Amino acid sequence: MDLLEDSPAGGNAHDYTVSEISGAVKRVIEGEFGRVRVRGEVGRVSRPSSGHMYFDLKDDRSVIAAVSWKGQVARMAVRPEEGMEVIATGKLTTFPGQSKYQLIVDEVEPAGAGALMAMLEARRRALAAEGLFDAGRKQPIPFLPQVIGVVTSPSGAVIRDILHRLRDRFPRRVIIWPVAVQGQACAPEVSAAIRGFNALAPGGPVPRPDLIIVARGGGSLEDLWGFNEEAVVRAAAESVIPLISAVGHETDTTLIDFASDRRAPTPTAAAEMAVPVRAELAARLTEAGARMARASRGRLDQRGQRLADLSRALGRPEALTAPARQRFDLWSDRLGPALRMVVVRKRGGFQALEAKIAPRLLRQFLNTENQRLNGLGGRLSSAPAVRLNRAQTSLDGLGKRLLAARIRMRAEAERRNREGAAQLARLSDRLETAPRARFERLHERLDRLDRMRQTLGYRETLRRGYAVVRGAGGLVTTAAGAAREARLEVEFHDGRLAVLPAEGAPPVPPAPAAPAPKPAPKASPKPVRKTDAPPEQGSLF
Repeated sequence: MDLLEDSPAGGNAHDYTVSEISGAVKRVIEGEFGRVRVRGEVGRVSRPSSGHMYFDLKDDRSVIAAVSWKGQVARMAVRPEEGMEVIATGKLTTFPGQSKYQLIVDEVEPAGAGALMAMLEARRRALAAEGLFDAGRKQPIPFLPQVIGVVTSPSGAVIRDILHRLRDRFPRRVIIWPVAVQGQACAPEVSAAIRGFNALAPGGPVPRPDLIIVARGGGSLEDLWGFNEEAVVRAAAESVIPLISAVGHETDTTLIDFASDRRAPTPTAAAEMAVPVRAELAARLTEAGARMARASRGRLDQRGQRLADLSRALGRPEALTAPARQRFDLWSDRLGPALRMVVVRKRGGFQALEAKIAPRLLRQFLNTENQRLNGLGGRLSSAPAVRLNRAQTSLDGLGKRLLAARIRMRAEAERRNREGAAQLARLSDRLETAPRARFERLHERLDRLDRMRQTLGYRETLRRGYAVVRGAGGLVTTAAGAAREARLEVEFHDGRLAVLPAEGAPPVPPAPAAPAPKPAPKASPKPVRKTDAPPEQGSLF
């Protein structure tokens, strides 16, 4: 019998609950459609902290609500964005809490390459507007890096090509950060690798790279999509270490190419950009050394010729020094007599002073100096006492200040003790009253829940004139089922009654619905004695 079929006129229509109707609608929709593929434009994407994703699928006339659970979102290769045209695969169901139907999506694919390119172009414009692709942000590539960090898959041919090319050109130390180069894990692992290389400390146990190469082989647009994610672009733009992007073939372009400091058409070309050719450098050094030697010899020859030309313009050295030598000989002859004359003059001056220096003058000078020393000695003997008196006066002043400070500190400590004791008393009173108040609130809440339990129980329904019929196998809900039972038990709101159906009695057709009786005033229920077997009772049929 269909639950939604209309009852015949004048019949006793069944009263469906809201849950029954919602369940019937849910079974019809899920059984009719099952797993479907829906094409439409993505609108209103929401992803709360739970990790689930809610979005709309719409066309020019209708909208379908869609939801993807956290685990389904993690497995998506392409995540829906607003304005993107996609083909969503999932299961139609209903959400009874809001009386609506929705599509639980577990797979999303773009509706053609045009949609992907449109989304890629929109993302490129948004990131370019932030200045992440500006030429002023680009850093120069070091001429000969000591350590090169490579972000790629360790099992692919890309890393072997890079290592082989570096070995041929100029062997350098290479640190490989293994990542997934396609799929859902590509973007977070690549961005984490770039930031990880930048986080290495210079001179640490793991050497910090002087250059980073992000490399991957060629592939389709979907395979290279991880390098178009916003997280990868921002990590490349924030890199302090110069970065070369070598993703795909020469015709492939990803957003990391715009944010990197240098773009290489292939991973092999990235290795060629990273280091020069050692043989070419050696040849250039040899050539530069030869040119420097030739230039030095030519410069010396030119300077020597210039010096020789200038020396011919100079006179003979003997002609320049002869006048000076002659003057030296003249003055050397006059030096001896002049010194002897000076000694005679000085000796005459000392003889005139000798007559003025007598023993009396010396004794007078000694007495004067002795008196001066005695005066200084007297002053020196009284200086310690004066300094001691000054120190004692200063010490007495400091003692008085210390005593006053100690009195103030004791008064402050006593005041704080009084305030702490008062606060402790207040907290003790609150601690004593808080559990009692909480117990009272919990008791009131328990009473409210118990009253609600009694109100929502089926016994309140029995008070409104309904009854529960039980047989040997449990509840009996149909007349045919009651006819098959040998014994019935009818439960009313005030007790239970055993019933024996008459043998061979046909089922009684349902009576027309009677108006519900007015609720009687509530009275305290009488206790009902519960027994394992009901008392004997005659048949009511």
